Amino acid sequence: MKILVIGSGGREHAIIRRLAADRPAPELHAAPGNPGIAELATCHDVSVSDLDAQVSLALELAADLVVVGPEAPLVAGSADRLRAAGLTVFGPSAAAAQLEGSKSWAKEIMAAARVPTAASVTVTAIEELGAGLDRVNPLSDVPFVVKADGLAAGKGVVVTPDRDAAVTHAEAVLTAGGTVVLEEFLDGPEVSLFCVSDGTRVVPLAPAQDFKRALDDDEGPNTGGMGAYSPLPWAPEGLADEVVRTVAQPTIDEMASRGTPFVGVLYCGLALTSRGVRVVEFNARFGDPETQVVLERLASPFAPLLLAAARGDLSTVPAPTWHDSAAVTVVVACAGYPAAARTGDVIAGIDAAEMLGTHVIHAGTVRDEHGALLSAGGRVLSVVGAGEDLEAARVLALAGAEAIALEGCQHRHDIARTAARDAQSDPGAPSTSNTQSASSAGSTPGAHPASDAPSTPIPDEGAPA
Repeated sequence: MKILVIGSGGREHAIIRRLAADRPAPELHAAPGNPGIAELATCHDVSVSDLDAQVSLALELAADLVVVGPEAPLVAGSADRLRAAGLTVFGPSAAAAQLEGSKSWAKEIMAAARVPTAASVTVTAIEELGAGLDRVNPLSDVPFVVKADGLAAGKGVVVTPDRDAAVTHAEAVLTAGGTVVLEEFLDGPEVSLFCVSDGTRVVPLAPAQDFKRALDDDEGPNTGGMGAYSPLPWAPEGLADEVVRTVAQPTIDEMASRGTPFVGVLYCGLALTSRGVRVVEFNARFGDPETQVVLERLASPFAPLLLAAARGDLSTVPAPTWHDSAAVTVVVACAGYPAAARTGDVIAGIDAAEMLGTHVIHAGTVRDEHGALLSAGGRVLSVVGAGEDLEAARVLALAGAEAIALEGCQHRHDIARTAARDAQSDPGAPSTSNTQSASSAGSTPGAHPASDAPSTPIPDEGAPA
């Protein structure tokens, strides 16, 4: 099988690394790829924003499957153009990718599908902000949640107890010509669950938890993600099945009923609240850095799963199976990240990290004309450790991160720490290490009575339907 993966980040490196482990191994190509991907696949100088060139390349290669990694080309219509050229594509259409491209539209879909989520208000004008904040956050001691409505690379969300800070972020988005979604705050730990869909059926992968804040103990600014781990020993039994039943399948059904079937990965960002599972957000692709740990634990072949979904029939492949081992990834970010990321610094120590037993995923790297490896993004590398339990995996991942030599680099030291500690003392205890991270928003404890009925968006008379 010949597979072309569109993208150049850590997510795409992790996908290609796992595809390369299939037997028989597929012939792998990437556009544009990165130095880490180049060790496993043939890289082609085609930008993620050049949709026409992606089609031309896929046709030239006669690719059996094209996997579109990032959200931006999906929202721009990459999958549509590839399918129109007769290619088999894993990734949603531009219309279906609006589940990520527009948070307000995603709320509309969730309301129609009766998917449990946070109450929300969409605001299009500064003068609507005050009333909107009051409607979704009537309790003054609960943080405010403000989300930019469009794509923001995982950094368009502010969760803050400071009303002035919430207003400032919202005003900045509105002044720039965008809209904002104000949400009630969700209590409880967050979970990421990737659900593969063929447009009709849904197959869940293993749950993971990521860490959005830049610094230990969930301090510092919001980022694209500083680490992740899987499995979640504290997660309720049958969580994935519950999410499929109450969240993913109803959403896929609603999309199909509207003539916009969703083929690809529905990333369900969830909060396990005191009132049950609630959706924080949807994404239309694999998440980074969760992909690194989820695919590390995948025991069954990966390519047949993606191909079956792309062909529209997941019933032709067995359900995924998983290694019993745990996986933890620690992101190594450049100096100044996220506020003022510094690029162009020499990277060393990858071989030393991998000699320890980790593997290193490239996210923001490039080679100069002399072949030196340089930083080229805020999140530079993702160091993955696997072990018999979370403690073993996190110790290994941290040792690998410490082996990386990059001037001014930074990484968190507490990824999976609480979950590992709690698992050793009480395997059923919930992890609190990532509760209420700035990655998303949610519901105010006690804002609604406990019920199996889903929360629905608060009507916003001032916003278009």
